[in-house]
Amino acid sequence: MPFILDGLDTETYDRSYSDRILLKRIGAYFGAYRRKMVLVAVMLTLNSMFGTAGPILISKGIDLVAGQNTLPAFLALSGGVLGLGVFAWGFNFIRQWVSAQVVGNVVLDIRKDVFRAAIRHDLSFFDEHPSGKIVSRITSDTQDFSNVVTLVVDVISQLMLLVILLAWLFSIDVRLTFFVIATTPIILVIAMSFRRIARRVTRNAKRITAKINAMIQESISGIMIAKGFRRERAIYDSFNENNRQAYRVGLIRGFTLNTIFPAMNLTAGLAMALVAYVGGLATRGGGVTPGNWYLFMQSVWYFWWPMMSLASFWSQFQDGLSASERVFALIDAEPRVKQIDNVPVTSMTGSIEFSNLDFRYDEKEQVLREFSLKIDAGETLAIVGHTGAGKTSLARLIARFYEYQNGALLIDGNDVRSLDLDQYRTHLGIVPQTPYLFTGTVRENIRYGRAGADDDEVREAALHISGGDWIEDLPSGLETDVGTRGNSLSLGQRQLVALARVLLKNPEIFILDEATASVDPFTEAQIQEGLETVMTERTAVVIAHRLSTVKSADRIIVLRKGAIIEEGNHKDLLRQDGHYAELYNTYFRHQSIEYIEAFGSSAEG
Repeated sequence: MPFILDGLDTETYDRSYSDRILLKRIGAYFGAYRRKMVLVAVMLTLNSMFGTAGPILISKGIDLVAGQNTLPAFLALSGGVLGLGVFAWGFNFIRQWVSAQVVGNVVLDIRKDVFRAAIRHDLSFFDEHPSGKIVSRITSDTQDFSNVVTLVVDVISQLMLLVILLAWLFSIDVRLTFFVIATTPIILVIAMSFRRIARRVTRNAKRITAKINAMIQESISGIMIAKGFRRERAIYDSFNENNRQAYRVGLIRGFTLNTIFPAMNLTAGLAMALVAYVGGLATRGGGVTPGNWYLFMQSVWYFWWPMMSLASFWSQFQDGLSASERVFALIDAEPRVKQIDNVPVTSMTGSIEFSNLDFRYDEKEQVLREFSLKIDAGETLAIVGHTGAGKTSLARLIARFYEYQNGALLIDGNDVRSLDLDQYRTHLGIVPQTPYLFTGTVRENIRYGRAGADDDEVREAALHISGGDWIEDLPSGLETDVGTRGNSLSLGQRQLVALARVLLKNPEIFILDEATASVDPFTEAQIQEGLETVMTERTAVVIAHRLSTVKSADRIIVLRKGAIIEEGNHKDLLRQDGHYAELYNTYFRHQSIEYIEAFGSSAEG
């Protein structure tokens, strides 16, 4: 069977919980709904009482009709059974309605908790774990968690029914009742024997579901690349393979969960046959009336049914416990970025200092080793270097997206780990190379930088970018719909929207991560014009491959393999004729020629 489970490895944050811990944590979510749960319990009691009163009434009616065979007796018996059924239905309806409300509220609460836990994680968590698998825990597993709640209510109902029936069986015949009780351990043993295997197969089923969700999400997100390289067939074959694995895992799960009920049914059938035989002998001897014998047989079946249901529920219960285990594992996962204090950050000057800092994304490669750099408040620093030099890592560390291993990172002289992280990030503005726009209009995406901004403030921020000329190129101006992930706009337009979004935020520290690397010279000029405004009187860290965003910097550092090898302004670094000059001659000079061709010789200055 190992080949069936290939690729179903646990996540690094997964953990195992005992049933007691899981039930305790599940029960904690019901604490806020005690009154409704009490109402459910009352309705369960009444429903069970009226439900079991039917066989009792029929039993008495049989004895009554046997001695008094009249129409009024039949009508009274029929009316009584009908009334009991109506009341039982009414109590059950109220119980179902209130239970649905409680289940809905509990699922709502746990989804809020698990989503809050997911979004508090740093970027390394999302680097390691596919988003599709995380989504599966937030959606599918929390829904399966609700099944636990429904099962718990049903189990309570069956237990109450069991107690009532057991008391009634003792009132009919003590010896026969003890005989019935003596057979119950068999069912319990069978049910418990399925416990571990049920948990294991249901856990595997949820893992393959998460794996398929991740694969589908990745395929849809990269569909343009797949079509460009004609890889649709490969994507389908990969999905088909995962789908077949899900089929095999589901087959094992279904077989396991569906085996227990036939086993219970067979056991109950044998026990019923023995009870019928022993009860029939008692009837022949005159120790039990025909009506009581009928009642006892009916009651035994009603007794066995909840017993079998409880045994069947136990395996189904493991399905819900597996889901809750995955949900709680995500909630309990510890983020790598940990703050040692929460010092309020009401204002900042924007000075940044790296002091002997070590950083690596994983154990395989050291990105920064004993790295030191000081950026003064209000300074514009440009960072250049080949791919993999560590440029983007510096920006991510400033934003506190990742945890460094040794050394210190100081913001305004304070350890960044001691600051209130939410407040600190309100003072940062980041424009990435590939901007992400949310579904909605351009205006709504700009307002994302400061949710409380009014329309005039949003428009003013947009007008700071190239005098607002780019807005006129949009079909409906600021009301233009950006489409999914901004696909309705060009890459340059998306960059301009992202830049306006940061301008509206008005941060003290501004990080530009190669934001002009993939745009045409004209759009670059538009962005550059906005940058000159936004970089005034604030700290700016520019990670650039474009000459225009480097030349105007107060200071330039050149990185190679996580170390600073050159430092100075544009003219000084060219005079040194070192690595920066090499970059300029092989890469930046070519851009300068493109710039001159696009805007004329005046652009050279």
